[in-house]
Amino acid sequence: MLENEIWGNSIQNWIISILIIVAAIVLVKLISLLSKKVLKPLTDRTKNHLDDIIFYSLEPPIKFAIILLGIWIAIHRLVYPDSFVKVVDNIYRILIVLDITWVFARLFGGLLQVYWGKQSNGQANKMMPIIKRTILVIVWLIGIVMALSNVGVNISALLGTLGIGGIAFALAAQDTVKNVFGTFTILTDKPFSIGDTIRVDS
Repeated sequence: MLENEIWGNSIQNWIISILIIVAAIVLVKLISLLSKKVLKPLTDRTKNHLDDIIFYSLEPPIKFAIILLGIWIAIHRLVYPDSFVKVVDNIYRILIVLDITWVFARLFGGLLQVYWGKQSNGQANKMMPIIKRTILVIVWLIGIVMALSNVGVNISALLGTLGIGGIAFALAAQDTVKNVFGTFTILTDKPFSIGDTIRVDS
């Protein structure tokens, strides 16, 4: 019975591939339990925030990478048309680069929040949300460009198209852009303080 074929693969091979995926999921659950019961308490005991940031940055991407690896092994041990295998490999190249990008995005976000989230007087840095979001957008854009380049996409042509689209968007949203730069000016120069009264002459 196990030798019977479904879509060109024996039932036995299908079962083994499914068990590999299940094993990857179980391993992720064990890592989550280990992190919650052992690693997280250890990092919380230290006064240095760097280990907390590294733990925060690595845990979810590592678990995602294990799931990806399990699915990749399960798929590649089965027989598929070459065109399907090529598509799967390209998808995995993209996902691997995006997973690494995820690590850097979480790492930079954590470092900014911990080491630059507050001013010297202890107050929250008002520029932090904008700066953090800007850096994360840049990191993800770089990651997406690298992922697409990794599968043979013509980045030069893509960037040229995005450049033209960006110019058109900027022209259509001039007022919004002015407001954004005005917000940056107010947050950096701090011409107003809490409690100030602003009077507008008509």
